[in-house]
Amino acid sequence: MVDKLKFRRRHRLKRKEVKNLLKNLFDAFNTPLPITTENIEIAVTDFEYEIIFIENKLTGFIFEEKPFLTLRGILEYRPTQRSVTVDMGAIKFVSNGADVMAPGIVDADRTITSGDLVWVKDERHHQPLAVGEALMSGSEMIDADSGKAVKMIHHIGDELWNCE
Repeated sequence: MVDKLKFRRRHRLKRKEVKNLLKNLFDAFNTPLPITTENIEIAVTDFEYEIIFIENKLTGFIFEEKPFLTLRGILEYRPTQRSVTVDMGAIKFVSNGADVMAPGIVDADRTITSGDLVWVKDERHHQPLAVGEALMSGSEMIDADSGKAVKMIHHIGDELWNCE
């Protein structure tokens, strides 16, 4: 059974904070996201990240002071940057929360640097499977024959995915 996320200290961001958050999300994806509202809230959880609510929908999170979209946020806003594509054999493992190993990677955004937050998608349907922290650059991910490439933070079926 998955533990339910408990939200504490949920509060609405001020205009200046919204502007700063949207700028940071723009920087993360190197493209503007079609977010037109200022109704954005932040909530603290018992886990290692804060949650971002946009129009009352759990859309993003802040991990180690870096904002990023959740899988549901990626499905809604469809960013094209910061993605890592895995082969069909890796889907089962990634969907269960395993870290992404370099041999399973078929493509990656070459602008990714080590430490960036990235999203993982399958090669056939390009659907988001997970979000993690890059342990190597995008070029290294493509060229590497061994090693861990992405440390998992959020995946389909985890407590963040199951939270509404």
